[in-house]
Amino acid sequence: MTEIRTPRLLLRRWHDGDLAPMAEINADPRVMQWIDDGRPRDLEQTAEDIERWEEEWDDEGFGLFAVELLASGELAGFTGLFVPDFLPEASSEIAIGWRFASQFWGQGYASEAAQATLEFALQDRGIDRVVCVHRAQDQASENVARKLDMVLERETTHPVSGHALRVHAIDLTQFQA
Repeated sequence: MTEIRTPRLLLRRWHDGDLAPMAEINADPRVMQWIDDGRPRDLEQTAEDIERWEEEWDDEGFGLFAVELLASGELAGFTGLFVPDFLPEASSEIAIGWRFASQFWGQGYASEAAQATLEFALQDRGIDRVVCVHRAQDQASENVARKLDMVLERETTHPVSGHALRVHAIDLTQFQA
Protein backbone atom coordinates (compact mmCIF):
# COMPACT_ATOMS: atom_id res chain seq x y z
CA MET A 1 0.00 0.00 0.00
CA THR A 2 1.33 3.41 -0.96
CA GLU A 3 1.54 5.86 1.93
CA ILE A 4 3.39 9.13 2.39
CA ARG A 5 3.87 10.85 5.73
CA THR A 6 4.53 14.55 6.05
CA PRO A 7 5.00 16.38 9.35
CA ARG A 8 1.22 16.71 9.79
CA LEU A 9 -0.42 14.45 7.22
CA LEU A 10 -0.78 10.88 6.06
CA LEU A 11 -1.40 10.48 2.32
CA ARG A 12 -2.84 7.02 1.70
CA ARG A 13 -5.17 4.91 -0.40
CA TRP A 14 -8.89 5.09 0.27
CA HIS A 15 -10.67 3.13 3.05
CA ASP A 16 -14.35 2.26 3.39
CA GLY A 17 -14.64 4.75 6.26
CA ASP A 18 -13.64 7.62 3.97
CA LEU A 19 -16.91 7.69 2.02
CA ALA A 20 -19.02 9.68 4.49
CA PRO A 21 -16.43 12.36 5.30
CA MET A 22 -15.50 12.78 1.62
CA ALA A 23 -19.19 13.05 0.73
CA GLU A 24 -19.47 15.85 3.32
CA ILE A 25 -16.57 17.66 1.67
CA ASN A 26 -18.12 17.21 -1.78
CA ALA A 27 -21.50 18.46 -0.51
CA ASP A 28 -20.05 21.83 0.57
CA PRO A 29 -20.82 24.47 -2.09
CA ARG A 30 -17.76 26.50 -1.00
CA VAL A 31 -15.48 23.54 -1.69
CA MET A 32 -17.10 22.69 -5.01
CA GLN A 33 -17.39 26.22 -6.43
CA TRP A 34 -14.22 25.77 -8.53
CA ILE A 35 -14.74 22.07 -9.40
CA ASP A 36 -16.35 21.02 -12.69
CA ASP A 37 -19.71 22.80 -12.98
CA GLY A 38 -19.59 23.99 -9.36
CA ARG A 39 -22.41 21.76 -8.15
CA PRO A 40 -22.00 19.79 -4.91
CA ARG A 41 -21.81 16.01 -5.21
CA ASP A 42 -23.90 13.54 -3.22
CA LEU A 43 -22.98 10.30 -1.43
CA GLU A 44 -23.57 8.10 -4.50
CA GLN A 45 -21.47 10.35 -6.76
CA THR A 46 -18.70 10.42 -4.15
CA ALA A 47 -18.75 6.61 -3.93
CA GLU A 48 -18.37 6.45 -7.72
CA ASP A 49 -15.52 8.97 -7.55
CA ILE A 50 -13.62 6.98 -4.91
CA GLU A 51 -14.11 3.77 -6.88
CA ARG A 52 -12.75 5.47 -10.01
CA TRP A 53 -9.80 6.93 -8.08
CA GLU A 54 -8.90 3.51 -6.71
CA GLU A 55 -9.16 1.98 -10.20
CA GLU A 56 -6.74 4.63 -11.46
CA TRP A 57 -4.26 3.58 -8.78
CA ASP A 58 -4.56 -0.02 -9.96
CA ASP A 59 -4.36 0.87 -13.67
CA GLU A 60 -1.79 3.70 -13.66
CA GLY A 61 0.28 3.22 -10.51
CA PHE A 62 -0.77 6.65 -9.28
CA GLY A 63 -3.98 8.35 -8.24
CA LEU A 64 -5.61 10.54 -5.66
CA PHE A 65 -4.50 10.05 -2.06
CA ALA A 66 -6.90 10.36 0.84
CA VAL A 67 -5.30 12.96 3.15
CA GLU A 68 -5.61 12.23 6.85
CA LEU A 69 -4.53 14.48 9.70
CA LEU A 70 -1.93 12.63 11.76
CA ALA A 71 -2.98 14.34 14.99
CA SER A 72 -6.64 13.31 14.83
CA GLY A 73 -7.02 10.67 12.10
CA GLU A 74 -9.63 12.91 10.46
CA LEU A 75 -10.03 12.88 6.67
CA ALA A 76 -9.12 16.39 5.48
CA GLY A 77 -9.61 15.79 1.74
CA PHE A 78 -7.43 14.55 -1.08
CA THR A 79 -4.44 15.34 -3.19
CA GLY A 80 -2.84 13.32 -5.93
CA LEU A 81 -2.21 12.65 -9.57
CA PHE A 82 -4.63 12.13 -12.42
CA VAL A 83 -4.92 12.39 -16.18
CA PRO A 84 -6.81 15.61 -17.02
CA ASP A 85 -8.90 14.03 -19.78
CA PHE A 86 -11.54 16.77 -19.44
CA LEU A 87 -9.08 19.04 -21.28
CA PRO A 88 -8.12 17.47 -24.64
CA GLU A 89 -4.98 19.60 -25.02
CA ALA A 90 -3.66 18.20 -21.71
CA SER A 91 -5.02 14.64 -21.93
CA SER A 92 -1.52 13.20 -22.43
CA GLU A 93 -0.24 14.95 -19.28
CA ILE A 94 -0.20 13.94 -15.61
CA ALA A 95 -1.85 16.55 -13.39
CA ILE A 96 -1.73 17.23 -9.68
CA GLY A 97 -4.87 18.24 -7.85
CA TRP A 98 -6.29 18.72 -4.37
CA ARG A 99 -9.58 19.22 -2.56
CA PHE A 100 -9.88 19.92 1.17
CA ALA A 101 -12.73 20.48 3.59
CA SER A 102 -13.24 24.19 4.15
CA GLN A 103 -12.37 23.97 7.85
CA PHE A 104 -8.82 23.04 6.79
CA TRP A 105 -8.29 25.94 4.40
CA GLY A 106 -5.58 28.49 5.14
CA GLN A 107 -3.48 26.12 7.27
CA GLY A 108 -0.99 24.98 4.63
CA TYR A 109 -2.34 21.44 4.36
CA ALA A 110 -2.94 21.62 0.59
CA SER A 111 0.59 22.88 -0.04
CA GLU A 112 2.13 20.30 2.30
CA ALA A 113 0.23 17.42 0.72
CA ALA A 114 0.80 18.66 -2.83
CA GLN A 115 4.56 19.05 -2.24
CA ALA A 116 4.75 15.44 -1.02
CA THR A 117 2.70 14.31 -4.01
CA LEU A 118 4.93 16.20 -6.43
CA GLU A 119 8.01 14.54 -4.92
CA PHE A 120 6.25 11.16 -5.22
CA ALA A 121 5.47 11.81 -8.91
CA LEU A 122 8.87 13.09 -9.96
CA GLN A 123 11.13 10.97 -7.77
CA ASP A 124 9.24 7.76 -6.95
CA ARG A 125 7.08 7.24 -10.03
CA GLY A 126 9.56 8.58 -12.58
CA ILE A 127 7.10 11.06 -14.06
CA ASP A 128 9.18 13.78 -15.69
CA ARG A 129 6.52 16.51 -15.93
CA VAL A 130 3.45 17.44 -13.90
CA VAL A 131 0.80 20.04 -14.68
CA CYS A 132 -1.82 21.77 -12.58
CA VAL A 133 -5.07 22.86 -14.23
CA HIS A 134 -7.41 25.14 -12.30
CA ARG A 135 -10.09 27.74 -12.88
CA ALA A 136 -8.53 31.14 -13.50
CA GLN A 137 -10.42 32.77 -10.61
CA ASP A 138 -9.39 30.10 -8.05
CA GLN A 139 -6.77 32.11 -6.18
CA ALA A 140 -6.18 29.43 -3.54
CA SER A 141 -5.17 26.86 -6.18
CA GLU A 142 -3.05 29.50 -7.91
CA ASN A 143 -1.22 30.05 -4.61
CA VAL A 144 -0.58 26.33 -4.11
CA ALA A 145 0.76 25.98 -7.68
CA ARG A 146 3.15 28.88 -7.04
CA LYS A 147 4.32 27.37 -3.75
CA LEU A 148 5.17 24.23 -5.72
CA ASP A 149 7.32 26.40 -8.04
CA MET A 150 5.08 25.50 -10.95
CA VAL A 151 5.26 27.94 -13.85
CA LEU A 152 2.20 29.33 -15.61
CA GLU A 153 2.35 27.92 -19.14
CA ARG A 154 -0.89 29.05 -20.65
CA GLU A 155 -4.46 30.10 -20.22
CA THR A 156 -7.17 28.17 -21.98
CA THR A 157 -10.88 27.51 -21.85
CA HIS A 158 -12.73 24.46 -20.57
CA PRO A 159 -14.19 22.84 -23.72
CA VAL A 160 -17.60 22.16 -22.15
CA SER A 161 -18.24 24.81 -19.50
CA GLY A 162 -16.33 27.64 -21.16
CA HIS A 163 -14.63 28.53 -17.86
CA ALA A 164 -11.22 30.19 -18.12
CA LEU A 165 -8.48 27.79 -17.00
CA ARG A 166 -4.84 28.25 -16.09
CA VAL A 167 -2.25 25.53 -16.74
CA HIS A 168 0.91 25.49 -14.64
CA ALA A 169 3.75 22.99 -15.08
CA ILE A 170 6.98 21.78 -13.57
CA ASP A 171 9.41 19.20 -14.86
CA LEU A 172 12.04 17.12 -13.13
CA THR A 173 14.91 19.47 -14.01
CA GLN A 174 13.03 22.47 -12.58
CA PHE A 175 12.07 20.50 -9.49
CA GLN A 176 15.64 19.49 -8.71
CA ALA A 177 17.04 22.98 -9.30
